[in-house]
Amino acid sequence: IDVALLGIIRRWYIRDRISIREIARRLDISRNTVRRYIRSDVSEPAYPARRSPSSLDDFTARLSAWLSAEAVKSWKQRRTLKQMFLDLRELGYEGSYDRVAAFSRQWRVGQMERVKSASKSTLFVN
Repeated sequence: IDVALLGIIRRWYIRDRISIREIARRLDISRNTVRRYIRSDVSEPAYPARRSPSSLDDFTARLSAWLSAEAVKSWKQRRTLKQMFLDLRELGYEGSYDRVAAFSRQWRVGQMERVKSASKSTLFVN
């Protein structure tokens, strides 16, 4: 259901006083669907986040492994993200550095969340 249809349903029901059954018949949708959108306070329907394929998708496993390996090294021994990007280019990655940097940021946030959740579950409670 899109926003325009939601507006039609509410307008017919609230302003024009058309019954739910009549709205469902006119729009050729279920009465339960009409009822659900009339009762809800949602001004527009929620759709799942759009997932479009990225040129980095084929290289995420390798990049994750590299980031994991670099995370345990000392600062002076680590490769920079720019160096990892150049290595990916040699392997056939045709995307931009920005995608690699964004993936790296998300990967770090995920690592922090795992550490936080692991530390919460290992607390000693009497």
